[in-house]
Amino acid sequence: MSPTTPGLHHVTAIASDPQRTAEFYVETLGLRFVKKTVNHDDKYTYHLYFGDSEGTPGTNITLFPWGERGRSGQFGDGQTRTTAYFVPDGSLDYWRERLESHGISVDGPTERFGETVIEFDDPDGITLALVATDDAPDGQPWDDSPVPTEHQLRGFHSVTLAVSEIDPTATVLTDGLGYEFEVEENGRHRYRSDAGGGPGSIIDLVETDHGRGRMGVGTVHHVAYKAEDTDEQEQWREQLSEQGLRVTDIVDRVYFKSIYFREPGGVLFEIATMEPGFTADQSQDELGRDLALPEWLENERDEIESRLPSFESPSVDPDSDR
Repeated sequence: MSPTTPGLHHVTAIASDPQRTAEFYVETLGLRFVKKTVNHDDKYTYHLYFGDSEGTPGTNITLFPWGERGRSGQFGDGQTRTTAYFVPDGSLDYWRERLESHGISVDGPTERFGETVIEFDDPDGITLALVATDDAPDGQPWDDSPVPTEHQLRGFHSVTLAVSEIDPTATVLTDGLGYEFEVEENGRHRYRSDAGGGPGSIIDLVETDHGRGRMGVGTVHHVAYKAEDTDEQEQWREQLSEQGLRVTDIVDRVYFKSIYFREPGGVLFEIATMEPGFTADQSQDELGRDLALPEWLENERDEIESRLPSFESPSVDPDSDR
């Protein structure tokens, strides 16, 4: 039997300034800073993770801050246009007021597939959305968040992928990853995972005539999907390779193991395991406090820390903004 992913594991984007990025995702969006580490493929660049109180797969947006001199990205086909989060029904008024009070322009609300949506950009232009539904998942609330528990983000709702043609990417979703076409509305094609249909189970495809996008600051680097374990990943590797896709070997990312491939529309996909999680090298209470390095980089800690930009983990007063 072919494996089927239940949905999104994480989304990784490219930012500029690490301090500004962390302050936005923690102090404005109320996510927990769950891990400060480095890009394993570029050890002098931070890799920052933000999610729910435990960093549960399906809640984490992660960012590579390239610095103020990092090359700017350019939106186009082969890229993620929007990353959307669940919020509880009735929370959008709170969020519009909160975002605008932080100087963030908000588009909407609009109706999409019977759901109410607002959109806005992070400080580097990465487009995010909040989708209010009466069946938003409960999630794992962060007690110290500046956002009240009843309004906190509840994990990923979906991502919207922009491609020049729908069909090639749709085929990978349906024949490769186990998604099913659900509905089309105003040029937006919605696909949903057949494995439970829970948080992060939706992928929307839209066509764009912008031409090929350019990876850089302000764009999403890759979209990751859930796999139960490495045995399942091996099944994915075989299944996707049979479809003519070039899939990497399994890569150890400490907090999960990963395989990567680029789908025909140009979007980089990852399939990541659920375990061991972010407590692999820090306790639950210590998440995000100190720079975590994989064992194979520990002997280079002093040099790495000296070459990383100065950065202080954001701290918040959970009662100051409620």
